[in-house]
Amino acid sequence: MRTASMTTFSTSTPSILLQNLKMNSSEQPGPWLNSSTLPPMKSSSLGVSCFTMTFGAISNLTALGILAKSRVRFRRPSKSPFLLLTVALLLADLAGHVIPGAFALYLHTDQMNQMKAVKPTKVFCQIFGASMVFFGLCPLLLGFAMAVERCVAITRPFFHAAMVTLGHVWRVVLLLSSLAFVLAVLPLFEVGTYTTQFPGTWCFLPIHGPKSTADTNLALAFSCLGLTALTFSLLCNILSGLTLLQARNKSHNVNTKSAARCTRRASSTSSTFSRSLNVEMMVQLAVITVVSCVCWSPFLIHILVMQFKQRTSTQEKDGFILLGLRMASWNQILDPWVYILLRKAVLIRVCCATVTENRSFADSHRQAFMLQ
Repeated sequence: MRTASMTTFSTSTPSILLQNLKMNSSEQPGPWLNSSTLPPMKSSSLGVSCFTMTFGAISNLTALGILAKSRVRFRRPSKSPFLLLTVALLLADLAGHVIPGAFALYLHTDQMNQMKAVKPTKVFCQIFGASMVFFGLCPLLLGFAMAVERCVAITRPFFHAAMVTLGHVWRVVLLLSSLAFVLAVLPLFEVGTYTTQFPGTWCFLPIHGPKSTADTNLALAFSCLGLTALTFSLLCNILSGLTLLQARNKSHNVNTKSAARCTRRASSTSSTFSRSLNVEMMVQLAVITVVSCVCWSPFLIHILVMQFKQRTSTQEKDGFILLGLRMASWNQILDPWVYILLRKAVLIRVCCATVTENRSFADSHRQAFMLQ
């Protein structure tokens, strides 16, 4: 899922055949159960998984701390909704690291202790799968809400100032979270199922093999919601970027034609600060959207394609879904670093350092040329 918790899903595989493993009648066996030979476990994978989950959680906590310190810059009513959505996104990423990650570590530790793949109970797999779907969809939907909010604020500033309030944003967050929650808990009410996925350390909706109509519809809903959120986020960011570029060109033309007055300077300073903050938020949002598309698209597209494709080899299916899972797991690790690194203060320091280095390099070459 957009969840970094998936970084904890071990890609190591058990070493004992599971042909005699008793399957719960309400669950469908995964294709990995028919494997004839499974490579031995790697004891180092548990440590790597723990490190990755810890690193992701610390990254999100650090980003939340930075946002808390910079909340003064977002005190304006027009900027507060974006800050609220950003905090909601980082909290979803943080919970997505800790909660499903703890489930995955439990399964992995159980396999390490027993030296074989042990199929989790139905209740455990249902809760694990529900958390995977919920924390996978929430960040994607919240990222879409952030893109729409910025698009409205930049293209229709007066409408945004009059209509978009913190109360409305709270309702949007609650609505999107409820949508993801309803889709996640449907299998708990016998509408679809969650099954253990290869290599036995995570549970999710059935992707391969024979599926019921409810399973297919749930998988289609998950993938289509995720892809729709990514697509509209891209479109909104493109529209916002073009609007900012057009406004900058107009401002540049006006400044070159007319001399600045004292009264205009005060308003110009305020508008310049607001514009720079808009650019900073847009850069952060654009990078988040690109990262989400790169990380999530393979996993979501593979799930979508597999609902219409009946025959593929087991090794190919498992290998590709694990690759998509690893890529999606990086999404919630990279999200907080966007806010940590792409802040105005950091960008100014980088630019100043680059300019200073270029000047010193040019001066040294000039002196060397004069000595010659």
